[in-house]
Amino acid sequence: MLGNDGTRAHMGVMDPAMEVFDRHAVRRHRDRAARSVTDVADVLRDAATRLLDRLDDTTHRFARALDVGGRGVVAPLLRARGIDVVSCDLSPAMAALNGGVAVAADEEFLPFAPDSFDLVVASLSLHWVNDLPGALIQLRRALCAGGLLLASLPALGTLAELRRALTEAEAALTGGAAPRVSPYADLRDCAALLQRAGFALPVADVDELRLLYADPFAVLRDLRSAGETNALRERDRRVPPRELFPAALAALPEQDRRVAVTLRLAVLTGWAGDTRRTPAC
Repeated sequence: MLGNDGTRAHMGVMDPAMEVFDRHAVRRHRDRAARSVTDVADVLRDAATRLLDRLDDTTHRFARALDVGGRGVVAPLLRARGIDVVSCDLSPAMAALNGGVAVAADEEFLPFAPDSFDLVVASLSLHWVNDLPGALIQLRRALCAGGLLLASLPALGTLAELRRALTEAEAALTGGAAPRVSPYADLRDCAALLQRAGFALPVADVDELRLLYADPFAVLRDLRSAGETNALRERDRRVPPRELFPAALAALPEQDRRVAVTLRLAVLTGWAGDTRRTPAC
């Protein structure tokens, strides 16, 4: 069921044929990763710090923030800025890592009342959502007039080296290739998504992180630790060929005798209501 503005009503269910991601798998992966996410905290904190640096570009001062899927790194950074924080995550175990007020909540069916926050931060947390436009509309509603959305999500080009290596290795071994890396948004579409969701002054730009690994298998371990393993609805559930991952990892490009992996992040900013006003909640 669709609301008047195109969002899915809470009593409705998305047509499974339209779902790209298996949300049950996403939650299982994040539940499991709650035990190991500290192993990748430095990378997550780097991405979150870069995102929150955008707050220094505005004269607005924010008091009440919603942290969406921050995996225990965003909420402390916001509190260090003197901002009260409510955190939410699809995984109850992951939500509990944030400290303070935290709730288990589905990003596609957020439980927050309109005008609840003057800042929403979603650092690397919206890319497993099937209805991203609907989720953005709900986040905009949760903001009071003059509130700000800061979000980052992997953009097209993220893990391109790994995607290419897996596809080529599997094609060589089996004659075909199953989807093993999530599809990512095109940067050109991101600002349009914000505009469609009703945000004012929508901006989308790119920030790039290049990670170097002495041990190629650490790439896969880090993805697992972050809860970023394959949750595509049409993923191949068969056990992959034993040779697949060693062959693919051996083909990754090197820099300074280390394998290189790129995280290309789309950074989104948008305002709720009149941007000339101090947040009204």
